[in-house]
Amino acid sequence: MSAKPTVAHVTHEAIGKIGGIGAVLEGLFTSDTYQRETGRNILISPLFSRDGDASERLGPDGEVLYSSMDGMIKSNYFAGFRKIEDAFNVNIVYGRRTFVDPMSGNKSSPEVILIDITRIADRPVNELKGRMFQEFGIRSDMYENLWEFEQYMRLAPPAIAALKAIGAAKHDTPTIIVSHEFMGMPTALQAILDPFDFKTVFYAHEVAPMRRLVEKHSGHDTMFYNVMKAAKENGQSVSDVFGDQSHFFKFALVDAARHCDNILAVGDYVVEELRFMAPEFQLADIDLTYNGIPAWQISFAEKQQSKERLQAYCDVMLGYKPDFVFTHVTRMTPSKGLWRDLRVLEHIDREFRTQGRTAVLFVLSTEVGKRRDADVYDMEARYNWPVAHREGMPDLSGGEATFYTGVQEFNARSRNVKVVFINQFGFDRACCGRRIPAEMEFMDIRKGSDVEFGQSIYEPFGIAQLEPLSFGGLCVVSNVCGCAGFVKAVTGGQDVKNVIIADYTQLNWDGWYDLEDLQQINKDARDRIEHQISQRVALEICARLPKQDAEVASMIESGYDLARHMGWEAVAQNYVLKSLRKATQKVHQGQIHLRA
Repeated sequence: MSAKPTVAHVTHEAIGKIGGIGAVLEGLFTSDTYQRETGRNILISPLFSRDGDASERLGPDGEVLYSSMDGMIKSNYFAGFRKIEDAFNVNIVYGRRTFVDPMSGNKSSPEVILIDITRIADRPVNELKGRMFQEFGIRSDMYENLWEFEQYMRLAPPAIAALKAIGAAKHDTPTIIVSHEFMGMPTALQAILDPFDFKTVFYAHEVAPMRRLVEKHSGHDTMFYNVMKAAKENGQSVSDVFGDQSHFFKFALVDAARHCDNILAVGDYVVEELRFMAPEFQLADIDLTYNGIPAWQISFAEKQQSKERLQAYCDVMLGYKPDFVFTHVTRMTPSKGLWRDLRVLEHIDREFRTQGRTAVLFVLSTEVGKRRDADVYDMEARYNWPVAHREGMPDLSGGEATFYTGVQEFNARSRNVKVVFINQFGFDRACCGRRIPAEMEFMDIRKGSDVEFGQSIYEPFGIAQLEPLSFGGLCVVSNVCGCAGFVKAVTGGQDVKNVIIADYTQLNWDGWYDLEDLQQINKDARDRIEHQISQRVALEICARLPKQDAEVASMIESGYDLARHMGWEAVAQNYVLKSLRKATQKVHQGQIHLRA
């Protein structure tokens, strides 16, 4: 890029990491390559809460320079902010947030703009909605009763005005609006409609309408990806096969991403899902842009120390020291396919009985917030949490109770493998009770793991699945995970001993002849397929588990070598920056006569 671009990231994770988007921002902002080739980086989001004071507005790593609601003025932009606040009836919080890479120590402090849009004037928002219907066919009247839609519509007009107020829209410097998922699309569309020559990029961390279809249908990925493949061969899009999707507001916003200069898709299947959205996406400029994963280098002794802590924890809770420690650290959502772990373990348990081996699976997952320390200690003392659970808060939520039912059934039948479900954030004594080793820390569950499961039914990328890779862990992922594609890209498609890819979309018998047949794949059909595939996965795990110390050391070496080629420096250089350059080179019709 001849001039370093200003990049404005519109996201709901502007002041804290909630999920994958936060991890992407952290990885990019602390990448030397990304920092060298971009100028200003700006995070834009609605202000989600007015609680607290100015010191808390931008989180623990933030510095507030302007906040009209708190009377703080430490920025020279205050005059411009005041005009916007008066014109739109909003409040603005402006400052910086510092990102730090724990491995390299690299720091970055992008600017942050938060806008309180709860009382915004109707006129500019209605004008945007009108133009969005005229230019892009988006019917806001169908969705404006949904706050998840409305708040990002309200954000768009003052967000573009705020960028101009801080000098982030200069004619001698390209300015790129990056919409992270559907949340940033109204701002990107406002930018497209603006007279200034903004460039726009849609960062597809998922394809929300496809996730919805995969999760809600009982056939899950087994049905969906086979149907998608057959439909595309017939030249059909998602609405042709699954019916009109326009009632879903995320479909309308993601569909509009085809109007952006470029689309970044975090996985191979995300590219295919976007093409499946509508025929117009066949012409859209979509770049495959994988996420990065961390690459920590540790010794054999460090891994053994962490594993011994996990073994000791199991011994205290279950009365045995397992030969192998399996883990699954994840959010508790249907997309994570947690039941598949249990199906694989059924086969491993039978195999281990003949071999005289033992294992434990620690599932660290919750669908609610962190439990209070006092509640954890109380549950531990009263009924042996987390070995045993009870429905209702502070213990099991609805989804957690459903999964725990499967855990109970498995533990009742198994002999050599047991599952401990820890429904909590964090992994130390304060979070998990007095029986956990005092020296235990969260990284121990990553370093000490022999196998990390991640057999999702929908997983655009899946950073967490590969986090134990550089620690010598055997990572078991499903073929629909975007990270599986990255592994293949780095290895040239060659098999690698540190990663097992489970393909639950594989149809192993005749009977699925056409698109209509494939749509009939239900839970019963999927169960049969999962039983077959999980047996293959289990046997592969048993074959690859290291038997000697030398094999463990070899797994650490090969895992780290693979992970270091999949870090954020490589992602920034080989994927993200190439796409941003492409976006800056686009010439818009309205600008052609100005450049002639």
